Amino acid sequence: MRADAQREYVEYVTGAMPSLRRLAYILCGDEHRADDLVQQAITKLYVSWQRIRDVEHLDQYVRTMVVRGFIDERRRSWFRVGLMAAPPDPPDPGERTADVEEAIVLRAALAKVPRRQQAVLVLRFLCDLPVDEVATMLDCSPGTVKSQTARGLATLRRHVEATDLAETWKGR
Repeated sequence: MRADAQREYVEYVTGAMPSLRRLAYILCGDEHRADDLVQQAITKLYVSWQRIRDVEHLDQYVRTMVVRGFIDERRRSWFRVGLMAAPPDPPDPGERTADVEEAIVLRAALAKVPRRQQAVLVLRFLCDLPVDEVATMLDCSPGTVKSQTARGLATLRRHVEATDLAETWKGR
């Protein structure tokens, strides 16, 4: 890669990294997996930078790479491998607030939603993207995004209702 293209790539990735990490973390709920998703996307971006650096909507293109990497992640055999020196320490229940507990329950319920529906919910409600943009990112029709949203919300509600915080979520 030429020096000017290399510099453009580094500048772009440096600026885009925080939002890509945030999106990846929201999707998978784990810092390390989020870093892996972003690393995978920016590596692919580097390989094809000469060809795609002038794409009109580069941010959307790279976000799509992260989302598709998340959806395809379970297909890889290494996903099932869990490497830990020791199990993580459980959080101290006395230090939690109601908001933190609600966030934990929501994250756990979201993890039980099928991956494609999970991606649609995150992109629509947490990233506040319009239906058409989500459809483009996931390479499907806007109607599919709408139906995946409805099914994902129904599944999410079922899992939340199975917890102690069901009363809090009744009106949502």
